[in-house]
Amino acid sequence: VQLVESGGGSVQTGGSLRLSCAASGLAFSIYRMGWFRQAPGKERESVAAISTRGQNTYYVDVVKGRFTISRDNARNTVYLQMNSLKPEDTAVYYCAATASFDDWYKETDYRYWGQGTRVTVSS
Repeated sequence: VQLVESGGGSVQTGGSLRLSCAASGLAFSIYRMGWFRQAPGKERESVAAISTRGQNTYYVDVVKGRFTISRDNARNTVYLQMNSLKPEDTAVYYCAATASFDDWYKETDYRYWGQGTRVTVSS
């Protein structure tokens, strides 16, 4: 199984980025997909998740209204559109896959993880 993130980079406050996560080696359409992030010196935290067919999405409060998670099961890819970025969004962003349907934010439920893509937002 491979999850490969892309789309990270450096932007100024208020800018946008679109992260992608391409999955291979798993039955993508049966997995809930999530995005997590880890800021320098901090623990990894949940950001967003999306159900198997995209019918349900979940967000941590601090990104609601700014970030949008989506998926394309035909392309085995999940996306995170990030708008109105703030310096506090600076982190390494990871995508992850889980077959669990418990609480979406439970990091320990996610079995497969990507290597991460770095996002830096400057003021």
